Amino acid sequence: MRLTLLGTGSPESYLRRASSGYLVDLGGETIQFDCGGGSFGRMLEAGYKPTDIDRLFFSHLHTDHMMDYARLVHARWDDGRGELPVHGPAPIGTITERLFGRDGAYFADLTARTEHEPSKEIWLERGGSLPRPWPAPKVVEEQPGYSVQGEGWTLRSCKVPHAQPFLTCMGYRVDSAGKSVVYSGDSGPCDALTELSRDADILIHMCFNLSQEARGPEWLWGSSGHKEVAATAAAANVKTVILTHFRPHMDAEGMHDQIKAEMSEIYKGDIVIGEDLMTFDL
Repeated sequence: MRLTLLGTGSPESYLRRASSGYLVDLGGETIQFDCGGGSFGRMLEAGYKPTDIDRLFFSHLHTDHMMDYARLVHARWDDGRGELPVHGPAPIGTITERLFGRDGAYFADLTARTEHEPSKEIWLERGGSLPRPWPAPKVVEEQPGYSVQGEGWTLRSCKVPHAQPFLTCMGYRVDSAGKSVVYSGDSGPCDALTELSRDADILIHMCFNLSQEARGPEWLWGSSGHKEVAATAAAANVKTVILTHFRPHMDAEGMHDQIKAEMSEIYKGDIVIGEDLMTFDL
């Protein structure tokens, strides 16, 4: 199992960090968690192609977790591999239809690519056949608690607190060959995520702010700070915690050392400040 961090940033524009995206290469299959802005380019930088992605899982539907969804689907389709299996909360089906449906946002592009004679000739030269179908991701709208059984791997999910009641939000765990990676999505502290993370090798956890920056109970309820992440990792007995979803000011000089020192008072495992294109082999 190989984990690649594609995007470790937030919605803020930041050259250092793309928005949320994570690849788990399971040998026979490669799955992606979330598809935020900039994560598609990072995928290419990491040496993967759109056609390498076998399944896409959304934690929730904030745009910084799905802005490159259309890019991934379109590029995978244009490279000749069709229906991408997509799992996520509602309304991902409606969003997909409004992007790629006959009256969707990309109807003009798709009409041209499938009906313009030179475009059809290029498609045939690349090994395609006519008539060329439009992109049609295989979308399954899921509820927290669902699971997926793959070739030698299992995925489980749980409900996490973040942007309810406006969005359904989930965390994920994938297990394969005795190794495990948990992705919190965006989440405040919660028992369900702690239990899902129990004894995991890696916990990728959002850290949108420093703990002392929380602006009140509602803020902290849906967005963990670094000390809350440490408490979750300690309670779950995970081996390594990777902090992600960083904001620019959290990369200021000396801040990483401060974060690790304060977390180490609570959690005794390995602490990693995630950076785009980091890889971890399990």
